[in-house]
Amino acid sequence: MENSSAVRLIDYRNVTINQQEVCILDGIDFHLDAGEFVYLIGKVGSGKTSLLKTFYAELEVQEGEATVLGYNMRTIKRKHIPALRRKLGIVFQDFQLLIDRTVTENLDFVLRATGWKDKQARANRITEVLELVGMSTKGYKLPHQLSGGEQQRIVIARAILNNPQIILADEPTGNLDTETGKHIVELLRDISSRGTAVVMTTHNQQLLRDYPGIVYRCENHRIEDITREYNIISPLNSEHQEMVEDDNNNQ
Repeated sequence: MENSSAVRLIDYRNVTINQQEVCILDGIDFHLDAGEFVYLIGKVGSGKTSLLKTFYAELEVQEGEATVLGYNMRTIKRKHIPALRRKLGIVFQDFQLLIDRTVTENLDFVLRATGWKDKQARANRITEVLELVGMSTKGYKLPHQLSGGEQQRIVIARAILNNPQIILADEPTGNLDTETGKHIVELLRDISSRGTAVVMTTHNQQLLRDYPGIVYRCENHRIEDITREYNIISPLNSEHQEMVEDDNNNQ
């Protein structure tokens, strides 16, 4: 059931994605609303990352209707792509931090590159995001002085600097141990609860059960909403509510 009052951020209808003339995904129907937490699952090569890349215009959409934050991804002009990407936060598995700069310098580099002129305003924003990701005492450190989990928290801090409407997280727990990976998902869930939509690719099936969200599976060049397979209950799922009430009445 869809919430008619929700703000639609991504809307893909019957979309086809090719890479080097090979069909990656076909007939895609996918949507994302404000504040939603969405998982993309599927085997390696099934199209998860390719789908993410179309959201920030690194891959073209060949067919169908595709809008991201109001931009038509079939016709978006190159000059408009930077403006789109400023509204997105992107979290990669391999961190991609600048290794010769401190945490604070990494974050400041992004702010300056995205038009923040005032030095004090940049410093204030860096303090805010480091506090939000639990890294307020790590600003002076270089990336190699941080653990994998700490580096990923900094990557998330970098992703939220400009208050994005959407975070795209490509296997953000892939290089982390189980417990650290859970902490990263908890952090992303917390950010989602504040209104930022999150799309996260993962191979970790247990995360889907521990941290419920909407689940799409990429398989055989298609994408399917399989949320129900994981017994993930939406507050809007009236059928589940009725089942619970019946069980309670029968006890």
